[in-house]
Amino acid sequence: MIKPKARINLGLYTRGVRPVAPSCNGRPVKRVMTLNAAPTPSEQEEAMELDGSVTTASEAIAPQLSRWQRIGQSFNVAGIAFFAKMVLTDRSMAIPHLQIDDLRQVQWAALKKAGFEGCIFDKDNTLTEPYRLELRSSAAASLEECRAAFGKAKIVLYSNSAGLEQFDPEGVEAEELEEVLGIAVLRHKEKKPAGGPEDVERHFGCKAEKLIMIGDRFLTDVAFGNRLGMLTIRPEPFTSEGETTAVRAARAVEGAFVARCRSREILPPAHALVAGANTLASFLKELDDNIATR
Repeated sequence: MIKPKARINLGLYTRGVRPVAPSCNGRPVKRVMTLNAAPTPSEQEEAMELDGSVTTASEAIAPQLSRWQRIGQSFNVAGIAFFAKMVLTDRSMAIPHLQIDDLRQVQWAALKKAGFEGCIFDKDNTLTEPYRLELRSSAAASLEECRAAFGKAKIVLYSNSAGLEQFDPEGVEAEELEEVLGIAVLRHKEKKPAGGPEDVERHFGCKAEKLIMIGDRFLTDVAFGNRLGMLTIRPEPFTSEGETTAVRAARAVEGAFVARCRSREILPPAHALVAGANTLASFLKELDDNIATR
């Protein structure tokens, strides 16, 4: 039995557990290829010019982002400001309640039973590889379990590009992602970790404290969820391939920051639904040898 590692609220590894698609992730483009029809030769050629690795219709859409669009998405003024404030005031905001290697380690049914009512997912390096539109197989399997536990209407994608007023004012990218990934994309006005609970509470019909935020970035996804009182789950990112230099640099900074916080035994915020039999460890499961290697 492979026992993937998981980090829970005590900042320690739990015994026996390694608690482990078309659009562009930027501003709407004038012409977006879809999976409903085969790309024309000119569309394929255009996609190849943007990224020589493009070989399929779904892959051809994401690379239509220009280099400057990706840089624009990567530059997060709200995140920088929040980080500076957090360093001085409350470092626990960057610490996830659960840190896992694989989404399939999450017991979604147990979270539902504990009283949680919905799940908010980041996209890049949480469900897909950066700027790609295909769900990773491990993420797809876990997402099906999540749907079975919570229902399709109680799962949304919260992106710092698709559905964001700054980059996707008409919701073009959000609609394309919804069609390809089969997940609702929440429309919102501010980048994570900024923004209040109004948008998510309106969508789910409950307080933010009854929601779960799942994302790979400590200072955007985790900080956003913790700031609004959600339970936060941070899966290990799939790859750094395709990420901008700015994102890679930010990862290095936030990784070092979180490591330092943990060395000082800084814990994530307490959560009202994590009590009694509903321990953080109870929300995780072991993966057998066959599953863990996929």
